[in-house]
Amino acid sequence: MMSSAVDNIDVLIVGAGPVGLFLANECVRRELRCRIVETHSGQSEHSKALAIFPRTLEIFDMAGVVAPFLEGANRVTSVSVATQGRRLAHMRFAPEESPYPFVAMVPQDVTERLLAEELRRKGGAVEYETTFVSAFEQNGGVNVMLERKGEPINLRASFVVGCDGAHSVVRHLLNLPFEGAEYNETFMLADVEMNEALPADELQLCPSELGPVAIFPISSTRRRIVAVIDKAEGDAPSLELVRKVIAQRAPNGIEVRAMNWSSYFRIHRRQVARLRVGRFFIAGDAAHIHSPFGGQGMNTGLHDVWNLVWKLDFVLRGHGGEELLESYSAERRPVIKQVIRTTDLLTKAMGIPSKFAQILRDTLIPMLSRLAPFQHAFVRRLSGLGVAYRGSPIVEGAGERYFDDSLRGGKGIGSRFLLLVDKDAASSARDAAGPLAESFRDIVELRLQPRRDATLVRPDGYVAYSGRDGIAALKAVRSTLERQTKLSLQYVSEPRAAA
Repeated sequence: MMSSAVDNIDVLIVGAGPVGLFLANECVRRELRCRIVETHSGQSEHSKALAIFPRTLEIFDMAGVVAPFLEGANRVTSVSVATQGRRLAHMRFAPEESPYPFVAMVPQDVTERLLAEELRRKGGAVEYETTFVSAFEQNGGVNVMLERKGEPINLRASFVVGCDGAHSVVRHLLNLPFEGAEYNETFMLADVEMNEALPADELQLCPSELGPVAIFPISSTRRRIVAVIDKAEGDAPSLELVRKVIAQRAPNGIEVRAMNWSSYFRIHRRQVARLRVGRFFIAGDAAHIHSPFGGQGMNTGLHDVWNLVWKLDFVLRGHGGEELLESYSAERRPVIKQVIRTTDLLTKAMGIPSKFAQILRDTLIPMLSRLAPFQHAFVRRLSGLGVAYRGSPIVEGAGERYFDDSLRGGKGIGSRFLLLVDKDAASSARDAAGPLAESFRDIVELRLQPRRDATLVRPDGYVAYSGRDGIAALKAVRSTLERQTKLSLQYVSEPRAAA
């Protein structure tokens, strides 16, 4: 249960955006004692982040929270690249390897509401109007000072996770440089009502020498528009400005009829060199920010905490130590770097000012987009299904995603590795698998399945090891488990009981 008293807790979560809320849900699901604090008086009322990609939906499924997101989501199954008078490309976005072959369009305010409601159902709650003031490590824990309506609150936590956005107080406390650069351009974001000139299941990318535009369908008539503009006009984009941008750069026939809300913003491409300092971690926009073209920001942050939470859980229960904690940064930073590179390339390619480069781009896009390998790579990159942890210090092999029906629903995978062994394998391999799982009984569940490989699946649904050599494969599984679960008494003084 989530603690509301001022006492010792396992995890303090700073920030109650989508990333912090999802982390809180996962801590409670794992029966970790946590608190989540938020400076503001309530959740966001604006749609902000929108796209939830297939791998994120799989993660939500494994966490047991996907159902309400599917109920109201608009499902996008294709991407169109179009200039004013010409469609350069039309690509299907329907990955066959996932049960979620679409992008779910869910406004951020809805995402936050659903996650906050799910947290309350689990017995937790966000502590609003509560500010993180300071913290320091001492005697195997973190002493934290919070403030609520002028009143100080002192608590002690095993770990602190900063999910407190681009201006993260936790990141500043840790003196972590936010390395990168700012885009020179001003961006416009608008949530508008349109006619039905565009398909409801299609995302539009519109390259233009005036600046790129992306049009995300929230419903058949409601659209999110993100565009680069020369300069801001007024405090927020007007309906007239949005109509002008669409008329100049988007496909013909679109009528913008009303505005729900709008804003200007400047964007950066930045990341920290480390996601962890001792018992402190940062995730989401606190650790990385980038161009909104591609819709990757919130998804990347949700994947951050999905990668982190099982490792905190293992350490708190006495099943892991330094190497496991350090693997969070080692695994996520290459993914973050790739996301920043992809969104930066997409932003620059769509807004090339050079006439010659525009002609070259508009010639290459139709050619490349028809190639099956390009389409596959494009979908894998944006969907999150291609994320893997090859090169991780705790993985043998590619570290690719694993997902099947047995992992779904919130109880299919939790605080355990899954050892998947072929039920028709040689008896020697099957006989050896049982004692192996028993020797790690607190953290390994053996499942006999009709498969050729002996596969060790991590609690986050990524493959730690896979091999076909029977006894030799099981020896490698043991070695992998021993490396991941090496104990460090620096982090665990009183191991928690397994859930």
